[in-house]
Amino acid sequence: MPNPNRGSCGYQSNEFEQEYDRPSKSQLKREMTALQKLGQELVEQPRDRVKRVPMPEDVRDAILECQQITNHEGRRRQMQYVGKKMRTLDEEEVALIQKTIDSWKGASKSETAAMHALERKRDKLLTDDNTLTELLAEHPELDVQQLRTLIRNARKEQAENKPPKAYREIFQILKQLQKAPSGDQADDDYSDDEEQDEDHE
Repeated sequence: MPNPNRGSCGYQSNEFEQEYDRPSKSQLKREMTALQKLGQELVEQPRDRVKRVPMPEDVRDAILECQQITNHEGRRRQMQYVGKKMRTLDEEEVALIQKTIDSWKGASKSETAAMHALERKRDKLLTDDNTLTELLAEHPELDVQQLRTLIRNARKEQAENKPPKAYREIFQILKQLQKAPSGDQADDDYSDDEEQDEDHE
C-alpha cells in the first residue's frame, strides 16, 4: 500500500546523487547491444581477418569458435557468450576493434567504386566502338582479335538472353589491366585477389 507520508519525510536530495552518477539501465542496455553487434560483425568476417584484429585471446577464441558452429541453437548460445566476452573489454580495446572494422568498410567502399567503374567501361565497350580504340591505344599489348570476338559474343548473349560468359570475360580482362602496371607482379596480385574473393564467397 502506498505510504501517505511519502515525500514529506525530509529526505535530502544529495542522498541520491551518488545513485544518479551510475549509467542508467537504458544506457547500459544500449552499450550491451552495441557490443553484441560488434561481436556479430566480427563473427561474420573471414577467419584470417579476425585473427589480425587487436583483441584479447579469449575474446578472439570465442569468435572463432562461433564461426565454426553450424547448429542454429548452438550458434545462438555461442553468440551470447561472444557478447559476454565483448563486455569484458575496456573502452580502448573496443575503440581499436571498431577502428579496424571501419577501415575494412572503407576499403570495401573503394573496391566497390572501382568495380562499378570497370562495369561502366565494359558497358561502353559494348555500345561504343570508339571505346575499344581508346583502350587499345592505352594498352597496345591487348589481343585485339580476342577482344573483338568477346565484345561480339557479349552483344549476342545480351540480345538472346544467354548466360553472360563473354560479358564476364571482358570484365576479368579489364580488371587485370587495372591491376597490371608492373608485369609479372601484377599477375600474382590478381590471382591472390581472386583467391580471396572465392574465400569470401
